[in-house]
This record gives sequence, C-alpha cells and structure tokens, in this order.
Amino acid sequence: MKAQWVRQLAIALALLLLFGGPAIAQPDASENDPQPATAVQLDQMLAPIALYPDALVAQILMAATYPLEVVQADRWVRDPANAALGGDRLAEALAPLPWDPSVKSLVPFPGLLHMMNSNLDWTERVGNAFLADEGAVMDSIQRLRSRAQANGTLGSTTQAVVSTQDDAIIIEPTNPNVVYVPVYDPYLVYAPWPYPAYPPYIFPDIGGGVIIGGLGFGWVGFSVVVPLWGWSHWNWHSHHIDIDRGRFGNIDRHRPPPSGIWAHDPGHRHGVPYPGASRGRFGPGSAISPDARRGFRGYPTPPSPPAGSVIRPAPVPPAHPTIRPPPARPVPAPGARSSRRQSPGYPPSFESFGRGADVRGQAQRGQASRMTPAVPQPSGPRSGGFAPHGAAGGGARRR
Repeated sequence: MKAQWVRQLAIALALLLLFGGPAIAQPDASENDPQPATAVQLDQMLAPIALYPDALVAQILMAATYPLEVVQADRWVRDPANAALGGDRLAEALAPLPWDPSVKSLVPFPGLLHMMNSNLDWTERVGNAFLADEGAVMDSIQRLRSRAQANGTLGSTTQAVVSTQDDAIIIEPTNPNVVYVPVYDPYLVYAPWPYPAYPPYIFPDIGGGVIIGGLGFGWVGFSVVVPLWGWSHWNWHSHHIDIDRGRFGNIDRHRPPPSGIWAHDPGHRHGVPYPGASRGRFGPGSAISPDARRGFRGYPTPPSPPAGSVIRPAPVPPAHPTIRPPPARPVPAPGARSSRRQSPGYPPSFESFGRGADVRGQAQRGQASRMTPAVPQPSGPRSGGFAPHGAAGGGARRR
C-alpha cells in the first residue's frame, strides 16, 4: 500500500514538472532594493561637501542623479583641446552638448567633476539619496553645518560668507567672480565625529598643495563662468531647489523647464536603474548594459553624442582596487598633540590627506574609480583619505 502511494506521488510530481503547476510565489523585487539612507548614512556621505558654497552643493547633488553624464563630462574636460577653454568660450563649447545643465555647470570645477567620476559609487549613492528624499539630504547638510559651527570651525572668511536665514545656515562666495572650494578633514571640522561605526568619506586636496588656515580650512579658487553659475537657489524651508527657468533653459539648449522648482529629468539618466521607491516615480528604466557599466571606468574621451543617440562608453582598462572610507579613529583628547612630524601650519588631523607627493604618487599608481563604505577596522595608522584616480586639477580657470 505504501509503495503504491509513493509511486502515485512520484507520478504526480513528474506531471507537475512536465506540464507546470500553480505559480510559486516569488519575493517582490522591491524586497531586494536597498533601504533609504538613514540620517547617519547621509551624514557619512555628505560630510566632505556639506561645507561647500550653497550653489555648488546644489549642482553636485543634481548632477549626481545623472552619473553617466558626469563620466562623459569628466572625459570631455580632460581632453587637452577642451581643458584650455574658459569663460564664454567654455560656455559656447558646452552649449550644443546634450548633458543636463547641472552637469555642464560642474565643468568649470574640473577637480570636483573628476572626484565624482573617480568615486562613482559615492556619486550614485548621493544622487539616489537625493532622488529618494531631498528634504532628508538638506536636513543632513544643515545638521553637519550646525555641528561645524558649534565646533568653531565654520565661520565667515575672506573666501566665503556664512550667515543664518530662517534658521538655515547659508554659505556664499565673498567675491562674486570667484568660487572658493574648501578643503577640510571631516574628523577635524565636525569633531568629535559622532558615529564611530560610520566614518565619514574624505576626499583629498582637489587643488594640490593647499595651505590649511586657522579655522582648519584650505581653499581652491575657481573663476566664475557667468552663464553656468548662479541659476539655482536652495529653498531650505520648503526642502527643494528653486531654479531660474530662463537661465536653465539657455544652458539646456533653449529648453526651459516646466516650473521654477528643480525636478529630475529621467531623459538624462541613460538607462542607469533607479533603486527602491524612485523606480515608481521615474520609471524602471532599462537595466544598464554591461558595456555601459564597464564604460564608467573607461579613459578615452568619446565624441559627444547627438541628442537622442544611444550612449556607448569606451572600452575599459583593468579594474583597480576598491577605495574605502578610512577606519574609525579615536578622537584625540583636548590639547593632545600628535607625535607625528608636522608640516608647518598644518594641524595634526590634516595628515589624513597625506603629503602632496604621496597623494600624487598614489594617484599615478592608480586608485579605484569606485568607493564603498567599509566596516571600521581596529585603530592603527591613519588613512591617507581618498585620492581620486589621477591628481585633480586645481587653480582658477581663466574667465
């Protein structure tokens, strides 16, 4: 009897496998999506840029939602024929290119653009966080600024004016013709760093050889390219970015946006998939092809494609090791001095950037073009920070 039951069961299973049966419930794809970034994770990601001038932070966040165009723009600006352009000539050369205005507006800041291209994991994470919740990202920036201000490291200087408007901390260039980008160590300016398990991202001196001043900042100056600067403004109270529709439209090949509030344009996403809830808002997009993903690491500058064409990035060189955030390090006791030899005028914490020759040497040997958060390691020698692949260009552009 038992043998007969076993044979019947075997026959039933064979028929089920042959002809199919009721569909087996599959987990929702959204279950595998990354969860929205927490406040701690946002502070970790935004620590190296939260103290940049307001307009520049806005351009970085908007451009981060279009990572493939960031890659293209960085390749374009590193072409010797384009690297020499400045002022109106640069704006004219960018005018016909199909990139989003936020990406075009970062071209006058080649060191920052190259940093974003060299650290695409960071760029994508920041862009995705901004798409998921603009308000949470804005709150993180204000939280970090408040911490630096309470620490006495954020204040007005000859390079930037720091003010408070409607309970929001505003950072603006002192000179309307020059944008000074601060170089700083998050461990110093936000000290003590409140999340030991989530060490902040650290980017190196984007200019090379910057001297650190009394407030713990160094500065790299970039001349303003008027058509590309000042078309966006933070509305901190309402948690969005206001834009000048006319100027935005002029940069975007005379196509003004539908409203005066910035909105992500999926047309500039070029198949890079949206995570989580953003997929429902902007559409799933086509899964990015292996060629496009590998093209994130390509070095040859491809010709700028005409509008509407399919982007096919250049071939890829061998992969590099992964760059990771520095391990958590203990906060020195008040008044404590480092036993390591210092360069004159450099506070101990800025050793995280490494000596200029060391950073350049690391860059020449090839640093990773991608970056992921790391599990904190035991205390030990301090990290050299994040040297982008290739020394970032510094100094002011010609107007």
